[in-house]
Amino acid sequence: METITIVGGGIAGLALAACLDKSRFEVTVIEKRPELPAVGTVLAMWPNAQRALEKVGVLDEARAASPLIGSGSIRNAAGEPWITVNGGQMFGISRVDLLRLLDSAVPASVRRTTATVQSVPDVPGLVVGADGVHSAVRREAWGAGTDGRLTPYLAVRGIIPSRVEPQDVGEYWGRGNLFGVANAAGGTNWYASYRSDLGPSGIDAAAVLEQTRGYFAGHAPVIRRVLTAATPELSLVQRIWTTPPLRSFVCGRIVLIGDAAHAMTPNLGRGACEALVDAATLAELLNTLPHEEALRAYNRRRRPRTLGLSVASSVMARVALADDAQPFRDRLLALVRPAKARSAVVTSSRR
Repeated sequence: METITIVGGGIAGLALAACLDKSRFEVTVIEKRPELPAVGTVLAMWPNAQRALEKVGVLDEARAASPLIGSGSIRNAAGEPWITVNGGQMFGISRVDLLRLLDSAVPASVRRTTATVQSVPDVPGLVVGADGVHSAVRREAWGAGTDGRLTPYLAVRGIIPSRVEPQDVGEYWGRGNLFGVANAAGGTNWYASYRSDLGPSGIDAAAVLEQTRGYFAGHAPVIRRVLTAATPELSLVQRIWTTPPLRSFVCGRIVLIGDAAHAMTPNLGRGACEALVDAATLAELLNTLPHEEALRAYNRRRRPRTLGLSVASSVMARVALADDAQPFRDRLLALVRPAKARSAVVTSSRR
């Protein structure tokens, strides 16, 4: 049996453990949390992530637990739509439900260890760093220069039990801020982002929720309704971190997957999706090829793809959270609004 040690039992780590050939590998997952989280927001599952979930064997269960995303619009702060996007067969699944399904797919033969890892484990065989943006594995093997980078943005996310109207679904871009609402099982998933000096850790959710209500008080009515219904118990607050681009995801017998390899801003909704694809791709290669060949192939397939998405997500963040350039951005986006919508807005303003 070949030995594989996975550091991190989040989305990437659990998906990898579920997909590895249990007749060939002796797998250990090291995770600092003794239990799965009880609170989590909704993650959009793009087609590539759905294919990865199919390989894990939980796609049908994930679909059953999740509503289709449907259509949504990118709007200005007042709620006037610029662009409407149809989500097709994309669905949104709670992070809690996704982790539960991935955890249930991990074979009983996989050894589970609860521990906080501060360095690369001194174990034989392959070590997989799936320990997130603050990866201890990446720091030791790739150097301190690859530490996570703190952005100036705060992410506030939550679930409310009531649903918003379908025509209100989408993102609202203001001056240096954005707010989004989307379908969720049994309610509405909401998220907000804006510049903040809070943190980077130990941020009080109740205080930030109150601050966020004041921050968006002048925005579209649906935003005020959602924030009025939001509670600290069903909200998460984090500063947004990213990782610098790495020249390789492989260093000797160590390989990185998920946010440990390519943490990106959440503006494209691709972080969790790409973590799943990393895991499914690496497992398929390790199951069929010698280690060194599998790691080279993984690096060729995944590094260029995720680097491009990280850059695109960063560009989207700068556009969506534009501050001084916000008036210019809004005028440009107003030009792409369908003529019918522009006419309706003009008519409404005349009234």
